[in-house]
Amino acid sequence: MPIRAILLPTPDQPTLSNPDADGHPVRQNFGDTEGSLRIATRESPLALWQAHHVADLLAAQSIGSQIVPMVSSGDIDMRPIDGKRSVGVFTKRIQQALLDDEGDLAVHSMKDLPTEAHPDLQMIATPQRETVVDCLVSPGGGPLDSLPAGARIGTGSRRRAAQLLRVRPDLQILPIRGNVQTRLQKMHDGEYDAIVLAAAGLQRLQMNDLRRVELPLEMMLPAPGQGALAIEVRRNDQRAIDAVSQLNDACAAACTLAERTLLSQLHGGCLAPIAAHATVTSNSDSSQLRLIARVLSVDGTECLESAAECPIKLEWGQWQTVAIELGRQISSGLIERGARALIESGR
Repeated sequence: MPIRAILLPTPDQPTLSNPDADGHPVRQNFGDTEGSLRIATRESPLALWQAHHVADLLAAQSIGSQIVPMVSSGDIDMRPIDGKRSVGVFTKRIQQALLDDEGDLAVHSMKDLPTEAHPDLQMIATPQRETVVDCLVSPGGGPLDSLPAGARIGTGSRRRAAQLLRVRPDLQILPIRGNVQTRLQKMHDGEYDAIVLAAAGLQRLQMNDLRRVELPLEMMLPAPGQGALAIEVRRNDQRAIDAVSQLNDACAAACTLAERTLLSQLHGGCLAPIAAHATVTSNSDSSQLRLIARVLSVDGTECLESAAECPIKLEWGQWQTVAIELGRQISSGLIERGARALIESGR
């Protein structure tokens, strides 16, 4: 199977972003554009897609932007990420770009963004969320139970590894690094029998023909914030705050806030074996915010799970308080049942 490559334009070249409503490509320029917002991003294909997506959302609000790509330490250092070097490995470089005035806003995959905020930065918007599910990708494209005993599965996530081992303890879970294209190439080179990837990334890269099976949420809950983007700005940059706040989706923001509050209260970090998924369901009379969370041992033999829901009004100014309280409620219950001991045992 050919692996797609996305080439970076030179600084003076325009690049094509997502098509508009009529199917026409939207052009962004990498050169200086007076008055436009500078979008700091990693330069992986997926990160660039995310930056261009935000540029298109800004353009829909008649706000100009330019892309400022840069390399993070996580893109260079291909050692397996463990509990000692996981926090912020993909986000610190573009956060520093804001602090150094190299950019006006940073676009992150929310699941990579540390829950502890930088005092000079503010996450100001969460656009509409993509699917949260994970996919099993293999040359044959079959489900998990079709893999042979002892199959080698590539993933860099302890959350994914623990949930896989919970249902298939015979599997060999092996670390894997690199962008989506690199991981796929490693699998096709025979290093792995299958790999696990987020469905959102595959959709964003338009890998529609890639053989894969979505893992059901009953088996594989997502990481807190999975499928969502986080847009961060300087706290004192009112111009960027006013522009970017127009991109916020209240439903996505409420759900991810509940998930990230839970993660923060558990002191888990982005690679701990913690899974969470919040949803909002509505009828003509009311809306309910529901959160389900799972904390596992690294080998998947122990699993704590909890769920709860509460009323929420997304148009009401205090929905943030509701989401935070729900995240705290679930985390407190899990802590009482021994969640922190499970998390610490895997560090």
